[in-house]
Amino acid sequence: MTPTEMTPTEMSPAALDWIERFGRHLASERQLSPHTVEAYGRDLTALRQWCRSAQLSDWSSIDHQHVRSFAARTHAAGLSGRSVQRRLAALRSFFDYLVREGALLTNPALDIRAPKSARRLPLTPDVDQMARLLSMQPNGPLQARDLALMELLYSSGLRLAELVALQLADLRLAAREVCVLGKGRKERIVPVGRVAAAALEAWLAQRAALARPDVQAVFIGRHGRALGARAVQLRVAAHARAMGVPMHLHPHMFRHAFATHLLESSHDLRAVQELLGHSSIGTTQIYTHLDFQHLARTYDAAHPRARRRG
Repeated sequence: MTPTEMTPTEMSPAALDWIERFGRHLASERQLSPHTVEAYGRDLTALRQWCRSAQLSDWSSIDHQHVRSFAARTHAAGLSGRSVQRRLAALRSFFDYLVREGALLTNPALDIRAPKSARRLPLTPDVDQMARLLSMQPNGPLQARDLALMELLYSSGLRLAELVALQLADLRLAAREVCVLGKGRKERIVPVGRVAAAALEAWLAQRAALARPDVQAVFIGRHGRALGARAVQLRVAAHARAMGVPMHLHPHMFRHAFATHLLESSHDLRAVQELLGHSSIGTTQIYTHLDFQHLARTYDAAHPRARRRG
């Protein structure tokens, strides 16, 4: 009888309690974002459901082959190789925690690889499209705010969460720098370009008329409260439409544009890694593919043996 034909077995209350404890560990000790903690929870729920059908009632019953079967079943159900890879990373982290706490002797998810899948390159506005979007002339404080936040996203490569979390004390405009709290609560200092600094100064001159006394967020809404991530997404998309940018623009695309355009000019991958706050240069290397596309287009247009005959 196969596992799916057996009567499902519920996991023990003690096993389920470890999931709750792991969630508290992620939030308090590792200080991960609520979004990341929820993602880990979804991955462990999927594992728990698979264990139920596989007649596994405790984490100590899971071995290397079980985790491999879980990954294969997940992939066969339609999850991409990249998503399976992320799910396996969540499992490794969970089992590492159980080993640390003495609930397991070894981590059964170590050295298990997800199926490979093609890595999609991020859609990135070109330099002309970014120039068109940022050529808007602000009409009132809210448009001054929108221009400032878009300039900052493009100038400094901030994540959306980093942008909305910025406080007034994080700005160092005299030095043209901003202090950012990134993933894993890692702090980094990033430069702010001359144009972005000017846009920020123009917004800050008008911010005081809207801000509540107790609100220290750099970017606020019309009612004086901190601007949320969804509001930024809507404003960016609306401005892109108004300025005739022919794509659905979202804030993370400014980060892609920042990295791609900087790499095209500097070819300094390590510098781009530091500015983006990537812990691994492998994450940054996707932009080398974008850079190569740019070089290939230049070659096709310029090389005597590549140019198409008119």
